[in-house]
Amino acid sequence: MSGIVSHDSCVRLHQNTSHHVQMNSGESREGLQNSLSKTIAIIPMLNECDSIGLVLDALPPLQKVIVVDNGSTDISPDVAQGHGALVIHEPQRGYGAACLAGLAEAERLQEELSTDTEFILFLDADYSDHPEQADRLMKPLASGRAEMVIGSRARGEREAGAMPLQAMFGNWLACFLMRRFWNAEFTDLGPFRAIRMDALRRLNMQDQNFGWTIEMQIKAMQHGLRCAEVPVDYRRRIGASKISGTVIGTCKAGYKILYTIFKYRFSNGMIPKFRNGKSDQIIG
Repeated sequence: MSGIVSHDSCVRLHQNTSHHVQMNSGESREGLQNSLSKTIAIIPMLNECDSIGLVLDALPPLQKVIVVDNGSTDISPDVAQGHGALVIHEPQRGYGAACLAGLAEAERLQEELSTDTEFILFLDADYSDHPEQADRLMKPLASGRAEMVIGSRARGEREAGAMPLQAMFGNWLACFLMRRFWNAEFTDLGPFRAIRMDALRRLNMQDQNFGWTIEMQIKAMQHGLRCAEVPVDYRRRIGASKISGTVIGTCKAGYKILYTIFKYRFSNGMIPKFRNGKSDQIIG
């Protein structure tokens, strides 16, 4: 599947019958390569020694890849380092905690080494994402058409059994609620995503576990970021799932995602502004 889905929180920007809008000729390969050279990938990792090497080898050349070890008890850190990643350690368990540690390291690199980082790419360490499809996420950023791009597994090709039914339902429910509360037309909370570094700073991300992805998408709406979705493919992960593969993990993640949605919808100072009965926040 190819193309990009762009959204406006009030109306669809591209009024046509197709959900897919092809990239224009201005989004050149040269511009994409330049953007990749200014991109840092952040990969949270916990006991992924059988998959992290495959993930790192499949990524296109980037400015830097930061693997955040979140307490592995196997040789995952050694494998990641052996495949060229910068490995840092975050002892506090949690997906969001690992992502925040990776962001802090990216900021340190930019400040101390004067790196010209413009974009941050997030993906998982279990090889369920297709790292070679990072180009799909980076093209809208490279062209300036978007500030944040979500890789939608719902719009891509999924291997049978890659997403448990409870995960598919949770994604649908969260996206439905975002559409009801913020007029957002996201179809997925997928971890494979890219965002401008300056835009990510404005979001002031806080969540340290299961609410990380939904917090980013809600705050993107509330801050008026130009957002887009692109279809990405998804396959069975290598190794056992630590969240959707267990009843406890699924319940914890589901609770935190719903809590985050209602927290930002009704908390003081975080309720989206409205104009003429429609949300003032635009994605597209």
